Amino acid sequence: MALLSDWLLRHSVVMCLLLHSLVLMTFCFHHAATSCSKSCYCSESDSAGKTVRCSNLQLTEIPMDIPNDTRRIYLDFNLFTTVPTNAFAGLHQLVELDLSHNELSQLQPGAFRGLGSSLQFLDLSSNKLVYFNPDAFEGLRARANLTNNPWHCDCNLQMAMPRVDLEPASLTGIVCQTSDPEEIGVQGLSFLLAPDIDLCVVMKRTTDVTMLVIMFGWFTMVISYLVYYVRANQEDARRHLEYLKSLPSKQGKSEESSTISTVV
Repeated sequence: MALLSDWLLRHSVVMCLLLHSLVLMTFCFHHAATSCSKSCYCSESDSAGKTVRCSNLQLTEIPMDIPNDTRRIYLDFNLFTTVPTNAFAGLHQLVELDLSHNELSQLQPGAFRGLGSSLQFLDLSSNKLVYFNPDAFEGLRARANLTNNPWHCDCNLQMAMPRVDLEPASLTGIVCQTSDPEEIGVQGLSFLLAPDIDLCVVMKRTTDVTMLVIMFGWFTMVISYLVYYVRANQEDARRHLEYLKSLPSKQGKSEESSTISTVV
């Protein structure tokens, strides 16, 4: 009886320790997922949810420890130069993202991947974005602020516009600072508000010229082949004609030889 009591006591202690460890690990994981990002300030309310403020902290990289239950992130007035792929993966409750007033010049493909179903507002204003990369906004249907960037308007931009699902009014924020071709006159204009402007006209002209060159080359090749074919046939015809002309002469000589043989 004493042995049974001792065995039960030992196993009870072991089970208690395992249960305690499990509870502690669960708490640690939950704390890691919901605690505030390092050096940032977090606030939370029943109506707005969790808000993470990392404004004006001289940050050069997007924080990787943002809580998963964050609904609003303010990363404005920092020193970010790029937004990497999957920078905000796992933040499925995020409704607002502020990246304004940074040094952003590049958005990697899939930069905002995973935010398509939740994000409602994206602020990229007052950065250094020159080229519009549609792959960075894949699946995103949010309203975006794209103003105050040195956008370069060219044929690539024109072809990229139909590939994005952003709220249409957001694209009016793309105001051309430079353009290609320069003489088309879109500097200072919102590209979306100038529907009659065709930035692919140079490419189309180049394509037309290329097609003309190809067609001319093909036509030249056909003519050359026809000339060669005619000349070759003329040579064969001449030889055949000479051969035919030579036939009666040989036949006459043969008949003359037969007559002489008969006389003899």
